[in-house]
Amino acid sequence: MRVTQIVELSKRRSKIYIEQEFAFVLYKGELRIYHIREGEEIAPEDYQRIMEEVLPKRAKLRAMNLLQSREYTTAQLRAKLKQGLYPEAVIEQALEYVAAFHYTDDARYAVDYITYHENSRSRRRMEQDLLAKGIAREVIEHAFADWEEQGGVQDEQTMIQNLLTKKKYDPAHTDYKEQNKLCAFLMRKGFSAEQIRKALGKSDFY
Repeated sequence: MRVTQIVELSKRRSKIYIEQEFAFVLYKGELRIYHIREGEEIAPEDYQRIMEEVLPKRAKLRAMNLLQSREYTTAQLRAKLKQGLYPEAVIEQALEYVAAFHYTDDARYAVDYITYHENSRSRRRMEQDLLAKGIAREVIEHAFADWEEQGGVQDEQTMIQNLLTKKKYDPAHTDYKEQNKLCAFLMRKGFSAEQIRKALGKSDFY
């Protein structure tokens, strides 16, 4: 395997290309340790050590450091590691490592998210949010079931009324155009047209 290009990322790190394809990022000192020079062959044992020891250890530490500051879904953590230019195989090793210790748990994340937002966001909105965070639909469905088993319940009518109060909605002094604006606002929050009509006491929106 020939090192075909070394591109400097910073004073400390460089991107390494092998046979014209991006392989990994190494620190300058590691280029010397593993005798990596542009136009020269990389020894198979050095390549193996980089891919199986050096980079996995670094990716695991990076994942752990990220999780110390906040909770991530598996997809979010994968995206962060991709930003760090780790090879796919190395990323998967790091994700498996943190998952083995339950540092990442999409099901737990989803239940916690639902519980935290149960009084401020509609079910549909929470489903959309969780899907956007990379959580699988079946995991989300199980999370709602677990939340309900734990006593979780939503009163969307009360939630809508609270939002209308914040908007200072007065049905006696709100014209058709403003009512439609409110309806659009509530739909963006994830509430169904049926729930909105019921809360507004109208049947002629949209």
